[in-house]
Amino acid sequence: MLVKQGKINEARELIRSLPAQTPDAQRLRLTTEVQLLRDLRQWQAAYDLLDNARLDDDIDLLYEQAMLAEKLNRMDLMEKLLRRVIAQSPDYYNAYNALGFSLADRNLRLKEAKELIVKALSFAPEDPFIMDSLGWVEFRLGNLETALTHLQKAYQIKADAEIAAHLGEVLWQLKREDEAHKIWQEGLQAAPDNETLQETLRRLQPKS
Repeated sequence: MLVKQGKINEARELIRSLPAQTPDAQRLRLTTEVQLLRDLRQWQAAYDLLDNARLDDDIDLLYEQAMLAEKLNRMDLMEKLLRRVIAQSPDYYNAYNALGFSLADRNLRLKEAKELIVKALSFAPEDPFIMDSLGWVEFRLGNLETALTHLQKAYQIKADAEIAAHLGEVLWQLKREDEAHKIWQEGLQAAPDNETLQETLRRLQPKS
């Protein structure tokens, strides 16, 4: 209610005033405030909140901080944090995937990006979001048919709007425009505000 009234500081103070006598309760209070800031797209405030906490042994929160660094377009911070996660927990496959996808999405170090994503997939071979990442890095490498295979498989498992954005773009580049439109429309129906899908449509400007 406070957030709906625009009273963000009051909402944060209310969360901070909640009793937290145990480490688990303290963590819950922290993650609740971070989620509030995430929902408000206040990436810097959420990042700073985690940065001021002691996260050395909390792999999940280090990963969350890395994702916030990406939102701030601080690839250097994101990579540093994800490397910490991987060093502390070598089987934390989401870290490999996140770093690989971020590199691929920026068209950077594509060979390394693919290696990271393949490593992630070795831990979770049926994860549609890692398949999506592999499809996207293959697209960046110019391997359109291989990219299509991975993205179609990912989309069959999980008809997610972000996967729809990537699959549609590969279909678009293959001149299969009707199929691309269909996939994009499905994505819009599932999540009309998805940032990746909206950015893809703005950039490619497909005619309805």
